[in-house]
Amino acid sequence: MKLKNELLPHQKLAVKKLIKLKVGALFMEQGTGKTITTLEIARIRFESEKINHVVWLCPCSAKGNIKREIARHCPNEMLDKFTICGIETLSSSIQTNLYLLDLVQESKCFLVVDESLLIKNPKAYRTERITALSQECVYRIILNGTPVSRNEADLFAQFYLLDWRILGYKSYWSFAANHLEYNEYGQLRRVLKTDVLAEKIEPYTFQITKKECLELPGKHYYTEYFCLTDGQQEEYYNVSERLLYEVDEFKPETIYRLFAGLQAVISGKRLQFNTVGNHFETFEFFDNPLDNPRIGLLLDILAGNDEKAIIFCHYESEIEQLCNILPEAARFDGKVPHKEREQSLKQFAGDKKYLVANRNCAGYSLNLQFCHNIIYMSNDWDLGTRLQSEDRIHRIGQASDVNITDICAQDTIDVKILDCLHRKESLLDSLKSDIKNCVGIKNKLQKIIYGYEGGDKNRKSIS
Repeated sequence: MKLKNELLPHQKLAVKKLIKLKVGALFMEQGTGKTITTLEIARIRFESEKINHVVWLCPCSAKGNIKREIARHCPNEMLDKFTICGIETLSSSIQTNLYLLDLVQESKCFLVVDESLLIKNPKAYRTERITALSQECVYRIILNGTPVSRNEADLFAQFYLLDWRILGYKSYWSFAANHLEYNEYGQLRRVLKTDVLAEKIEPYTFQITKKECLELPGKHYYTEYFCLTDGQQEEYYNVSERLLYEVDEFKPETIYRLFAGLQAVISGKRLQFNTVGNHFETFEFFDNPLDNPRIGLLLDILAGNDEKAIIFCHYESEIEQLCNILPEAARFDGKVPHKEREQSLKQFAGDKKYLVANRNCAGYSLNLQFCHNIIYMSNDWDLGTRLQSEDRIHRIGQASDVNITDICAQDTIDVKILDCLHRKESLLDSLKSDIKNCVGIKNKLQKIIYGYEGGDKNRKSIS
């Protein structure tokens, strides 16, 4: 019994290291073949009768792709030995949890937790429930492109699931007492003894990047700029003044609210604030979406290129508008039922020219190498999902250079977000690094918002 496809040298090295262990971590960058590597580990354990079933937990949006990969790589004898479940489902479905608990108690299961950063919060229901499942499985593995999204505190829950003895702490509080330093406001200041953590996890980890193991076509980045309309500029200034006034450096939610409000405006929204506080609702700024300069620029870009493209949007309303405007588009987001998403992917692989999607749904575990163009209609400051989404096409099997285009509102917060993403740095991390002891935070935010220090209340054109 063999897999249908041959492993690459780096994948064989990963198998060689982890097959000797009951638990392990595959931190292989997106596109380097985590799935086929894990399937080979499962195949060897099936053959030696150490396991008789695999429980594969992954983001709900990735389930269809995991099924395709299993069918593509596994021998027929293995095809009915997998149970695939969405990690998000474990947060809400008691019935699913009970079913999986019965399964792992009755069978010799190999537990695979794909995109394990989704369980980095040790207090989350999904983390607690997956940990309970893991205790019934002798063989366990976690998969992710990187073990850390913000700081080394992300390691605890992932490695506790494998075996608490790896890090040596039976509770998060013990881990925090030894490795996390907080300021007087309860905010995490830094992680201590990170070299010790790295030393502890190394024997159980195989880690590799695309640069180290693959010769992939190049990535080419382009930025196309547009100007807000006069009305949008006025709305942008008014919103920034109102939300900047309430910013409190010790309340991160006030900064998030500011950024969210400004992003909504530059994407074509008008804000309506509640009578009490600064919470807001958003409404369309333009009666006709074609009057939105962001959409106008996108259509100009598409008119100049006859190739397939993935269009990533930040807002559901953007996806709705584009699917109404572009008859050649297939939709892939949370509004599309899971069973119909597979049809959307087939349409995009077939006669549909565009896949209009959001990064939370289409940014994980899809193989779309037949396309080599991505357009970001709008961005946010989540670096992790940005990198994941780029790797849907920049991976094994891509034969052409990859073109990545960002649409950017000139002289707005859009520029700062793109600057951070291209430097592979989160916007909030950039802000924290520029502000010492939280002094001058509002001046710094003004520079991010307007591109200059301070504001001029008489300015309508932000330039």
